[in-house]
Amino acid sequence: MNVVVFVWTLVLLLVSEVSTLSFMLPQNTRKCLMEEIHKNVLVTGEYKLTAAPGHITSLRVTDRTGNLLYNKDDAEKGKFAMTGDETDSFYIICFETKVQYGVRAAATREVYLDVKHGVEAKSYEDIAKSEKLKPMEIELRRLEDLSEAIVNDFAYMKKREEEMRDTNGSLPIPGCCISASFPWDASCA
Repeated sequence: MNVVVFVWTLVLLLVSEVSTLSFMLPQNTRKCLMEEIHKNVLVTGEYKLTAAPGHITSLRVTDRTGNLLYNKDDAEKGKFAMTGDETDSFYIICFETKVQYGVRAAATREVYLDVKHGVEAKSYEDIAKSEKLKPMEIELRRLEDLSEAIVNDFAYMKKREEEMRDTNGSLPIPGCCISASFPWDASCA
């Protein structure tokens, strides 16, 4: 029994890899990240900026239509969460730093950003406390959610593949596009 628990724990550790994005934010610049989000998928983010006296950094998270989902002026560290409202939407995370004219400040500021989607974003510890679940029941719930997410991703990829195939089928014959660059080839005329 302990071997099975160990193997499942190892699999979950490999599947739920933690990765944090970090980048340098020079003074008086804006850097944005954009990522696709599916309908009804939970997204959570945690950010931390290194200390940089004189820098005033703001964080804005918007959806594709420009609706403000999260806003923080003079951001140092914090968390945000959102859910995809529309099918095949995306969100934009922008960090902008400003230094007032005449103020001596560090040249750059480092930003650490950790964004999680779907199953990764769920807090199973909170679910376990509220529903009084045992550790094995928590792992089973996590695996069930993970398998559901995989099935949904495959269904989405199949739908996109069908759309791409339909688009490719409606395009003109590829040989004519190539022969148009060679005037001596009259096979498409």
